Amino acid sequence: MILESALLDVRPGQEEGFLAAFAEARPLIAAQHGFRSLELRRCLDAGSTSRFLLQVGWDTLEDHTEGFRRSPEYGRWRELLHHFYDPFPTVEHYGEPLLTA
Repeated sequence: MILESALLDVRPGQEEGFLAAFAEARPLIAAQHGFRSLELRRCLDAGSTSRFLLQVGWDTLEDHTEGFRRSPEYGRWRELLHHFYDPFPTVEHYGEPLLTA
């Protein structure tokens, strides 16, 4: 499994709108070939409550980079979510766990 990870810095004051838009966008990604899981977590540190951590599990890297990003659903995903970010997030992909506890 591949883990996609992104720190999402949402414009201050727009957190609730972002969460509502994300709830609408979630089915778009969940329906994609190779999708396994999704977690969205809010940062708890003082001064960082506009930051969210998104982690998405995929069967393969290509399921995300070629499948989802080239799908019609990705256009709607962008419309719903991308205007909330400042700066735009860096998305990284990670392989299988090397250590677990």
